[in-house]
Amino acid sequence: MHIFLRILPTFGLVLFVFSGALLVPEAIALIGKDGGQHDFWLPFGLTLLSGLLCLLPAIGKQAMPELKPRDGILLVVLCWTIIPALAGVPLYIHFSDTGHPISWSFAYFEAVSGLTTTGATVFVGLDQLPYSINFWRCFMQWLGGMGILILAVAILPLVSAGAGSIFRAESTGPLKESKLTPRIAETAKGLWGVYCLISLVCLLAYWAGGMPIQDAWLHMFSTMSLGGLSNHDASFGFFNSPLLEWISVVFMLIASGSFALYFVALIKREPLLIFTDPEWRGTIVLMLLCSAGIAALLLFRGVYTDPLEALRYATFNTVSISSTTGYSTTDYNQWPVFAPVLMLLLSGVATSAGSTGAGIKMARLVILMKQTRREIHRMLHPRAINPLTVNGDVVSNGTIFSVLAFMLVYGGTVLFFTFVLLLTDLPLDTAFSAVVACVNNMGPGLNEIGPAGNYAGFSDFQANVCSIAMILGRLEMMSFLAIFSIEYWKD
Repeated sequence: MHIFLRILPTFGLVLFVFSGALLVPEAIALIGKDGGQHDFWLPFGLTLLSGLLCLLPAIGKQAMPELKPRDGILLVVLCWTIIPALAGVPLYIHFSDTGHPISWSFAYFEAVSGLTTTGATVFVGLDQLPYSINFWRCFMQWLGGMGILILAVAILPLVSAGAGSIFRAESTGPLKESKLTPRIAETAKGLWGVYCLISLVCLLAYWAGGMPIQDAWLHMFSTMSLGGLSNHDASFGFFNSPLLEWISVVFMLIASGSFALYFVALIKREPLLIFTDPEWRGTIVLMLLCSAGIAALLLFRGVYTDPLEALRYATFNTVSISSTTGYSTTDYNQWPVFAPVLMLLLSGVATSAGSTGAGIKMARLVILMKQTRREIHRMLHPRAINPLTVNGDVVSNGTIFSVLAFMLVYGGTVLFFTFVLLLTDLPLDTAFSAVVACVNNMGPGLNEIGPAGNYAGFSDFQANVCSIAMILGRLEMMSFLAIFSIEYWKD
C-alpha cells in the first residue's frame, strides 16, 4: 500500500499536465464552433479533479516523495492504462451526443491507439468528424510519441524527485540507462525541445508543399509521432500529391531515428555525428533497400508499369509501415502477398531506440546479429576474448541477456494474443497481423484491418485485447509484466 501512496502525488501531477492538454481541442472547438464544444469540459474537470485528489497525500510535506525504480514502473503502468480512459471520454461523449453511440471499449481503444502512437482506428467517416475531435485524436499521438511522463518531468520541477525512475521506466530500447545530461530533467527538456523543433519544420514543410494548414497540423502530429492517424478515411492518399508524400517520407525517416542522438548532435554542433551511429544507418538503409526491392517486385509483377510510380508508392508505403507510422496511399493488400507481409515484419525492427516508434528496435537487432557472429567466432576460437561493441562502446553481458529476454517475451506475447484472437474465430492472418500491428504500435494489418479497412468490425472483446497489446508494446512488455511478479510486491 505504501508504494501507491508514494506514487500518487506524482501521478496527480501527470494528470494535472494532461488536463491542460484537453483544453487545446476545447479552444479549437470554441473558436471554430465545429460541434465539439461540449465534448471536452467534462473530461477536463474529471482529469483535473483526479489529479488534485491524488496530490492530497503530499499536502503539508516539504518535498515530493523520492521514487524508487519499482515505483517508476508502477507509475508508468498506471499512466498508460488510466490516462487513455480519461482521453477516451471526449470521444465517447461526442458519439453519444450525435446519436451514433460507441461502446466504451471502442472509445478506450481509440485513445490507447492515439497515445501509444499505434494509429489503428475503429471510426469511419473521419472526414465528417468535427475538426476538434480529429485534432484530439492526432494530438494524443504527438503527446504520446515522446511520452507524457517525460513531458511532466520536463515542465514540472516537482516531478524531478523521481525523474530517474520515471525516465528509465518510460524510455524504450536496450540502453535505457544512458543519460544525455547530468540532470534527468534537463535531458527531458532537451528531448522535447528537439521534438518540438523538428515538428515545427515538418509542419512548415507540409504547408509549403500545398497541404491546408488545418491538415498540416494533424499530419505533423501523426508523422512526428509515427502514429499515422488522419482526419481522412483515405489516409495520406487523400492528398494524391507526390511532393507531400516525399516530404512525409523524409520526416518519417527522421522520426524513426533517435531523438537522443539528434539532441547530442545539436548540443555538440556536430550534425555529421548522426551518420556515425550504426543503428541510425541500419534503420535508414534497411527501409530504403526494402523500398527499392518492393518497387522492383511491383514492376516485375506488372502492378505498375511506370518505374517512378512504382518507386513512389513502394517507398511511401514501405517507409510508412516499417517505421510503424501506418499511413497508406493505396491498398497494398492488392500487391503480391510478399510485399505486405515483409512490410508488416519490418515494423518490428525498422526504428531506433530513442525514436517515437515501437517494436523490437534496430538496436536490439544489431546486438542480436553481433552476438550471433560472436558465438560463431567463439565456436571456431574457444579461447579468444571477443567483446561485443556497438558504436565503439562495449555492450555488457547484462544488456545482451536483457535483449535475449525481451525477444523471448516479445515472441511469447505475439503468440499468446494471436491465440486469444483466434478463439474469437478471426482468420489466422487477420489475428496475427492485428497482434503484430498492435504490439509494434503500427496500426494497419492485413485483410479487413488493412489500408482499405479498419478495426470497426471488431467486437468489444477483440478491441480490448488489442488495447492491452498496444499498451504492452508501448511499455515493451517488461514493465507491465514486472508488476505481476511476486518479487515486485515482496518488499
